[in-house]
Amino acid sequence: MATWIWILIIIVVAILSALGGFFGARKYMENYLKDNPPINEDQLRAMMLQMGQKPSQRKLHQMMNAMQQQSRKSK
Repeated sequence: MATWIWILIIIVVAILSALGGFFGARKYMENYLKDNPPINEDQLRAMMLQMGQKPSQRKLHQMMNAMQQQSRKSK
């Protein structure tokens, strides 16, 4: 009888640990992405200049919109 109680306690602790780890990691990633956004227009402009392209404002907006749509699809 006592072994079933220990097994139950271990299972409950494992489930609670997994849930705590999941929500802790999720909170950490949300804060990280808020502090360090993936890419912005200035970074995109610098990247295009390094590749030898002269970026227009229209092209920058098109690329940013395409990247945002792609990120929405992946979610």
